[in-house]
Amino acid sequence: MKRVKARIPELDGLRVLMIFIVSWYHIWQQSWLRPYIGNYSLDYLVRSGYVWVDGTVLLSCFLLFLPWARTMAEGTPAPETKDFYYRRFRRIVPGYYFITLVTFFAIALPWNLYNSPQYMVKDLATHLTFTFTFFYDTYVATPLGAAGWTLAILVQGYLLFPLIARGMMKKPAAAACVMLGLCFGFRAWCIWALDDFTMVVNQLLNFLDVYVIGIAGAIAYVHLEKRREGISRKAGWAWQGAATAAFALALFLLLRLLRVQATSSGYVEIQKRQMMFRPLFALCFGTLCLSAPFSLKPLRLLLGNPVTRFLGGISMNYYLIHQTVTVHLKRLGIPRAESENPNMAGELPWQMKYTWLCFGISLALAVIVTYAVERPVGKWLDKRRKKRLQEQPN
Repeated sequence: MKRVKARIPELDGLRVLMIFIVSWYHIWQQSWLRPYIGNYSLDYLVRSGYVWVDGTVLLSCFLLFLPWARTMAEGTPAPETKDFYYRRFRRIVPGYYFITLVTFFAIALPWNLYNSPQYMVKDLATHLTFTFTFFYDTYVATPLGAAGWTLAILVQGYLLFPLIARGMMKKPAAAACVMLGLCFGFRAWCIWALDDFTMVVNQLLNFLDVYVIGIAGAIAYVHLEKRREGISRKAGWAWQGAATAAFALALFLLLRLLRVQATSSGYVEIQKRQMMFRPLFALCFGTLCLSAPFSLKPLRLLLGNPVTRFLGGISMNYYLIHQTVTVHLKRLGIPRAESENPNMAGELPWQMKYTWLCFGISLALAVIVTYAVERPVGKWLDKRRKKRLQEQPN
């Protein structure tokens, strides 16, 4: 029953599922294509697709804290802060900078999407420094891709994560209470004092409860992993059955919550409910992440396999690209439509072609960016870092 600790394959599948549904939501915003499986409508799932961003944030925290959770449980050395920052830089910056600059020079400038030079400079500068979520014009109205805000929030969290991790290691209950207090206090102020939640619903402070649940999931995973080692085959089947049942229950509750969220009317109610339900969504996502690696083999193979591993490897670049592709295809009039507003007219052939083109082009571009830019640059950075470390005196 012993499993490899370096990687959790099942989480590849969850990551792919989360990012697929978020991208489906962004494409649906432009196509208005209502999805069905037979007579079963998936409209509620796509209408509330933005909620799955919370799952990606939780999954990131879960995986980031795992090395510290192993230190707490096994006494292994804690990650070095410099190494942590380097790994995040290597993973994030090459692809993100490339996509941002290509969007700026190939779309924003040629199509005159800036109304002033000052706004142009501000938008590019804040995107390159991951600070664009602090300003309405660079966050909501940017022509550089609306989906990038998630990465900005994650990077802002990365800067604090070693400090958060040390606090969780030394005094987990106290650290969790501080983070939850800050989060719930800020959220309560938002709901009580504000009439528009656009600039606050997805700020880092409003995700601290998601961070706590993700970190708690990592700690629980390490303890469950240790307990599973050496158990009998019969007990293993019971263990896997219980984990599969927990996964199914969490998925069922999540879908029920999404149905409620999808009934929200107007942006104010949508964002208010999103803040209020966020801890419940996070608990569901956390249970999915925690139970999937211990579940029955068919579920584990469905989530963790070569296809999901490949898609998980390109998922970040796909996520950064897809919304820009979605908007620019409509700007270019691709594919051709019979009516001026084919989404409003319910022009089904156009809706179908457009949806498949958005998915396909975004996926193809993500593969190119990952294997032609991100990974070669990452290897180059590794070589430079290795050489620099070798040259340093002992």
